[in-house]
Amino acid sequence: EAYFDKVAADITSPEQTGGIMRSPFKFGQYGKSGAWVSECMPHLTEVVDDLAFIRSMHTMHPNHEPALFMIQSGRIIPGRPSMGSWVVYGLGSVSQNLPAYVVLDDPLGLPINGTQNWQAGFLPPVYQGTRIRSKGSPILNLTPETQEPSAVAQAGKELLSRLDLIHKRNHPNELQLDARISSYELAANLQMSASDALDISKESPETLEMYGVGQEPTDSYGRRCIMARRLIERGVRFVQLYINSQIWDNHTYLERDMRAASARTDKPIAALIKDLKQRGLLKDTLVAWGGEFGRMPLAQMENGMESAGRDHNPQAFTLWMAGGGVKAGVVHGSTDDLGHVAVEGRVSVTDWHATILHLLGLDYQRP
Repeated sequence: EAYFDKVAADITSPEQTGGIMRSPFKFGQYGKSGAWVSECMPHLTEVVDDLAFIRSMHTMHPNHEPALFMIQSGRIIPGRPSMGSWVVYGLGSVSQNLPAYVVLDDPLGLPINGTQNWQAGFLPPVYQGTRIRSKGSPILNLTPETQEPSAVAQAGKELLSRLDLIHKRNHPNELQLDARISSYELAANLQMSASDALDISKESPETLEMYGVGQEPTDSYGRRCIMARRLIERGVRFVQLYINSQIWDNHTYLERDMRAASARTDKPIAALIKDLKQRGLLKDTLVAWGGEFGRMPLAQMENGMESAGRDHNPQAFTLWMAGGGVKAGVVHGSTDDLGHVAVEGRVSVTDWHATILHLLGLDYQRP
């Protein structure tokens, strides 16, 4: 605790630090579980009994980059395999026509640490996440510029396959080469399957409305939530969604920016839970939602209380999970009265990773 107190002092300069900052939002208890939810997320209140809230998360670093490496890989340093890579390495792929690990990042920008968030690290490169665009062509250069007769196209693929095998025999044990060949083979299958999987125009008007597609500010995130469900239906093992860089990083103007961030995500994520459940997919699909750390209970200010926000807090934060064997309608753990430190039922990031692997049928203690 002494270490974290020093970190908190280091990252919050005295001239910017205010007193204890009360929440500007109203909270209420919902569902049979009585989970407390902010007024900023009215749609999430409709599915609280399908969720398991962990209110006692804590992590190891107060800065975004190391904390994001930690939440992705279990280490605060770069170069380690992401959780998605580990899962695909352990469980393999279900679909032969789609990547096993798909990333749906925000068209407005990459998250902090960029593509390192879905790296394979020291695992073979074939296990890294495949970034798929949610606007325009899912994967650039997926469709050939000129259409050839099917017999000619097939003959070309067979020739390339034979040349690849010859090249592999002459260059054994080159993982980058194996990954590159696999990616090209997968790209050929993707020409049909990716376009179909990500074509949300095939969804009913009721489904599109439920996710907030065609509405602002939910359209972008809603589209990607539907795409995630469609990919899961088609056997993709691990799907990761991102919102654009740090919309929750409310150092200033917390009330304004928190309402805006919640408005973009609340309706789509609640719709995803409802949609998976009504299709019978939730029991076999694990959904996890959260960030890399929490916020301090103290105000951080630029120009008085009107601009007040909160600084980073690695000692306490909340995330939730649903489906995939998670006990629904549960609220686990708590912080002190100020929300400064997780005190009851403390859960580290590595504890959380071990729980996820267990739910997916993997034992983190086995090599």
